[in-house]
Amino acid sequence: MLSQSQRTAILELHRKGVGKRQIARALRVSRQAINKVIRSQSTVPPLIIRAEKAEPHRPEILELYASCQGNLVRVHEELLATGAHLSYQALTAFCRRQGIGQQPKLPAGQYNFEPGVECQHDTSPHKVKMAGQLRPVQTASAVLCYSRMLFFQFYPTFQRFDCKVFLTEALKYFGGSCGVMMIDNTHVVVLHGTGPDMIPVPEMAAFAERYGFEFHAHRIRDANRSGRVERPFFFIEKNFLAGREFADWNDLNQRARTWCDQVNSTYKKHIRAVPRELYVTERPYLKPLPVWVPEVYRLHHRIVDVEGYVAVQTNRYSVPVAWIGRQVEVRESKDRIEIQCGLRQSVGHERVIESMGKRITLAEHRPVRGQGIKRTDPRPEEKILGEVIPEIAGYVAALKKNGRKYMTITLRQLLRMAREYPRDAFLAAVAEAAHYGLYDLERLERMILRRIASEYFQLDIKPK
Repeated sequence: MLSQSQRTAILELHRKGVGKRQIARALRVSRQAINKVIRSQSTVPPLIIRAEKAEPHRPEILELYASCQGNLVRVHEELLATGAHLSYQALTAFCRRQGIGQQPKLPAGQYNFEPGVECQHDTSPHKVKMAGQLRPVQTASAVLCYSRMLFFQFYPTFQRFDCKVFLTEALKYFGGSCGVMMIDNTHVVVLHGTGPDMIPVPEMAAFAERYGFEFHAHRIRDANRSGRVERPFFFIEKNFLAGREFADWNDLNQRARTWCDQVNSTYKKHIRAVPRELYVTERPYLKPLPVWVPEVYRLHHRIVDVEGYVAVQTNRYSVPVAWIGRQVEVRESKDRIEIQCGLRQSVGHERVIESMGKRITLAEHRPVRGQGIKRTDPRPEEKILGEVIPEIAGYVAALKKNGRKYMTITLRQLLRMAREYPRDAFLAAVAEAAHYGLYDLERLERMILRRIASEYFQLDIKPK
């Protein structure tokens, strides 16, 4: 079919007296088509009115579309089963022209932001090659909407603690905060509600108040509202992560920060500017950071186990053996684990980011081999007995050699009797027991009690 411009050219050349054969050669169309245009004297292409093969089956198509749950393949199979003669392509073309099962197309909009008005934050899962293994990570990203300044970091999981750590790092990187922090409807921040009705968790609301911004959430299925932060995720996956391998988490996040500095100083064709140059304009509009930015930490209360360790996120950190059985306070920050016992005693460890069931031991928390309590050294109870009653040193040595109970319990029992009973009665009973080789302390105590009863508790009974 000839276009409107071709039909206009044919009529114009015909009015100028140009022959049909010459017009056909110039426009490379047949003379029959030229004759039709000259006879019609119209530049508008004629409408082709013809019945569609699927038109007689329109009611059946509508009914089958609903019963087959919108699957046109099943609709076509059912139509053929009822005797219809039309191809699948004819059916789909008919549905497109009639608007059956088609969502109306709407023109795309555009969001414009003034300097310092909004910052967008979101997360996305990725795969990172780290230490020779492909590991799943959570990529957290933040973007200033006006200047398109980008900052992102990686975490094994993304909980409320990780969110506060990341946003603190991002605000330090940007040198300030915007009035609005646009987020997805994530449970990390949202207490209840969605979109404009979203209510943040009080903990996150207090965090935002400290830095002078508010959390806002876009409506569900309105991802274009957070397009500033959604766009870089594909760029991160296909550029920063492509072909790179990292030693550990510190190496990964440090190189990510360096890469942010690089891309923020590069010309962007879609905005026709350099983000770092636009940031110079936006910087005065950002809200300044507080004078003191406190370190984000997560507080735990633990009891030191019998091995002298404290468990945090399945990892175990050593403490002095004197703390075994005591309750301690653990502060988990971005890079450190601080364990405090009481007000003046504390120890620190480098934090293991992943939950690996790893055991971290400091050398000063364990006695050097050979410097522990030796079995040949006298027990504390034996030392006290030697200082208080040196006369029974021989009996104590024989008791250690011939006693049947646990020696610590035996010595404690002997020390108790030495403290509770009169010295003379105790020494006499011990001398008698040593003479006869008696090392049963219960029998020794009965011997002491008989002496006390006969020597110290005599009653003066006079006849009446």
